[in-house]
Amino acid sequence: MPVADVHPPRTFRFLHRRQDVASGATLRKFADDTKLCGAVDTLEGRDAVQRDLDRLEGWARTNLMNFNKATCKVLHMAQKANRILGCIKRSMTSRSREVILPLYSTLMRPHPEYRVQLRGPQHKKDMDLLERVQRRATKMIRGLEHLSCEDRLRELGLFSLQKRRLRGDLIAACQYLKGAYKKAGEGLFTRACSDRTRGNGFKLKEGRFTLDIRKKLFTMRVVRHGNRLPREGVDAPSLEVFKARLDGALSNLI
Repeated sequence: MPVADVHPPRTFRFLHRRQDVASGATLRKFADDTKLCGAVDTLEGRDAVQRDLDRLEGWARTNLMNFNKATCKVLHMAQKANRILGCIKRSMTSRSREVILPLYSTLMRPHPEYRVQLRGPQHKKDMDLLERVQRRATKMIRGLEHLSCEDRLRELGLFSLQKRRLRGDLIAACQYLKGAYKKAGEGLFTRACSDRTRGNGFKLKEGRFTLDIRKKLFTMRVVRHGNRLPREGVDAPSLEVFKARLDGALSNLI
C-alpha cells in the first residue's frame, strides 16, 4: 500500500477541499501535509494512483502552489516484509520455531513497525494488512499450522502487532514523561488535576477535539491507554521494570 506523503508550502494549510481521485484512493490534508493513500496490488492500481498524483500536481500548478518534492515519500506497508517472508520460505528447509521465530523477529517485523509512532495505521483494513504478515509467518512454524492465530501467538509468547504498537506508544510516552526524553517532552502532555485516589495516580489530561484526525496523533491516542495502566506500572523505578509490568497489563488495555 503506497502512501504518497507530500509537503507543500505552509500556505497550503488553508486548503481543506477534498480532491476527486480516480482510483478510489483517500486524500487527506492536515496543516501543511497532504497524504494520498491507496491499496495497490496490480499494475493497473499503480497506474491509477499515479494518475491521482498527476491530477494533484496539476491542481497545485493551477492554484499557484508548489509541492516540496524533496520531502515527498512513498511508504510501502507490509510489502517488503512479505517479500522477506517469501525469501525465508524458499531458502530455509527447517520450519522449527527455533529457526523461523528469530528470522521473523529480526528480519520481518521491523518493517511494519518502522516509525510506527508517526505513521501507525488507524483504519481496520490497514491494521489487518499488517497483522496478515505475522499470521503468515507464525503459520509457517511446524506443529502450529492448525492452531488459530491467537493460539499461535500465545504459544510463541508474541503480541499482536496492534498490541506491539500500543506497547511502543506507551514506552515512548514513559520516556517523554519520566525518562531520558523528559526535557524534550515538556509540554507534550498535561497532568490532569484530580483529587481521586483511585487509578494509577499519574493521570494525563485528555483533550477534546472536533476533528477525529487530532485524536489519532501520538500525544492524544496514548493518553487514554496510559490512564488505564495500574499504579505499579506507572510507578516503575526504571524503564526496564516499566516494560516488564506493561507486558503484563497489555491484555487489559485492548
